[in-house]
Amino acid sequence: MSADADDALSLFNIGPYEDGLAAIGMRSEVYGDEFPISNPTAQLFCGQLKDTNPSYWDEDFARKIWGGLIAPFSLLWAFGHRMPWKPNSAERSISIFLQIPLPGNSAINASTEATYFKPLKIGDRLHGYDEIIAIGPEKTTKLGTGHFVTGLSSYFNQNEELIGTVKNVVFRYIPHPAK
Repeated sequence: MSADADDALSLFNIGPYEDGLAAIGMRSEVYGDEFPISNPTAQLFCGQLKDTNPSYWDEDFARKIWGGLIAPFSLLWAFGHRMPWKPNSAERSISIFLQIPLPGNSAINASTEATYFKPLKIGDRLHGYDEIIAIGPEKTTKLGTGHFVTGLSSYFNQNEELIGTVKNVVFRYIPHPAK
């Protein structure tokens, strides 16, 4: 196993299911507010997708509808989440799904559901937190045996207005032995 793989495995908090259940309601620290939502970043993203929505390109149109240019909702996570890495920083971003004491040294995202309440306005600064909202009983799938963990990330602007939420279901599991 490589040093990177050993390091990744060390991020998992391994423990019994009962300890995991006690983590329901656990919240991360508030993160984000690293940089403002910027028009060049939004338009670069839209240009890669060939997204012609005038809310991202036409200032007159956007001003009438939104009060100004906005960014695509799909950038919520990018602008609201913590930086996964920074040069010269020993700080490491560890997913809340790995911090829960549960059996399993592997994880895979099973589903994601985003809900948007307000537009991502150019200049807004987003911050958020993650919360564990459910942990299912043990299940065996083709991948292995483990638990489905549901987390909710909530994102706010600088005025503390809820901009959107992202619900993720992650399967935390012990892989089946290799054949």
